[in-house]
Amino acid sequence: MHGALKAYSHMLGKNSRRKFSLFVKGQQGIKGHVRRSMKDRPDKPTVWIHAASLGEYAVARPIIAKLKRDGDCTIVLTFFSPSGYRALEHNHPGVDYLFYLPLDTKRNVRAFLNAVQPDKAVFLISEYWPNYLQELKFRAIPTYLVSAIIRDDAPFFKWYGRIYRKSLSSYTHTYVLDERSKFNMLMLGVDNVTISGNPLFDNAETVASTPWHNDIIHNFCNDRKVFIAGSISDDKDLELVSTLANRHPDTRFLFVPHDIKPNNLRAIKESVNGKALLYSECSADTDFTGTQVLIVDFVGALAYMYRYATWAYVGGGFTPLLHSLIEATVYGIPVSFGPQIHRKVTPRQMIDLGIGQIVRNADDLDRWFTSLKDNTPRLEEIREISKKYVHSNIGATEEIVKAIETGLWAND
Repeated sequence: MHGALKAYSHMLGKNSRRKFSLFVKGQQGIKGHVRRSMKDRPDKPTVWIHAASLGEYAVARPIIAKLKRDGDCTIVLTFFSPSGYRALEHNHPGVDYLFYLPLDTKRNVRAFLNAVQPDKAVFLISEYWPNYLQELKFRAIPTYLVSAIIRDDAPFFKWYGRIYRKSLSSYTHTYVLDERSKFNMLMLGVDNVTISGNPLFDNAETVASTPWHNDIIHNFCNDRKVFIAGSISDDKDLELVSTLANRHPDTRFLFVPHDIKPNNLRAIKESVNGKALLYSECSADTDFTGTQVLIVDFVGALAYMYRYATWAYVGGGFTPLLHSLIEATVYGIPVSFGPQIHRKVTPRQMIDLGIGQIVRNADDLDRWFTSLKDNTPRLEEIREISKKYVHSNIGATEEIVKAIETGLWAND
């Protein structure tokens, strides 16, 4: 680690320092690795897709799948965050090459683009790398921004926002999620914009329709009504859901933490009064009589687990990083979440439809849950509304991929 980076690392907390260390390690030798990997690339069109982290990959996933179904092309996927890269490092279906994104310097950008030679480039949600975007535009490589939200308080409108405005105008076309984002782009003088649905719906629908069975979780749920607390991310999330479990000992809970380090798992287990078991302590034959809480201490399957739920709380809503509500909504279950929803469109839509609910404290969550606990007619109503909501938002991938594919193959 260079001196400046090492000094910065020491300023961080232990968990952040670990993540930063992984980031630095991922950047070491990345240009040479990309160049060597791409040296013997097949002679076919290349689409480069960049996702900041694993959450953004959920948007990329249906786009990648459709591109691969439609024609013979090379997919290069990059991540900036170790969370995305490490999750897909050994299994990345549809992706031909997986890399960390080199830092946004002019030298790195030229080296990366010379090696990858993309015919099209796709960035997801909120990516504004000025050197990459300027060089892509200079090379006349069509570049798309997908699932963008341009808020009223975005950096584009600040006194220091010139570089962001320049980056935004570098995109060949931008797909935004709502009318306000399109209006804001027009106010910025950018009119190459389309309101489209969210590919996350296509991804969630694919997951929900994919057969999936887990013997341990199936045995724990055993046709009962189960509350899933998904992506528990911080102490506030844990306070809400553990209080709810303690107030409703007759209800079974699946706790699915975002962080499965031993200290965190121990804190979760100690927060509930009823009997709680770790998934790793169980087998398909475990007798769950008297067990109220099952703590899932592995990652990667939450989107599938929601099919076992009757109600859900999705974590991250007491930070700017609320996790995916769509993954739960696609199963037709009511969803609660913390109050920081300004960065996303979906929570507000769900609130307006009555299928989602902001909760600010344990009492809010308890009131919401109690109103639905034995209210079968209301649960059925929510299921129907959710079904229509999801159906009305499916299909964005088709529109976006059609634009990406235009001119991609020689016979277009």
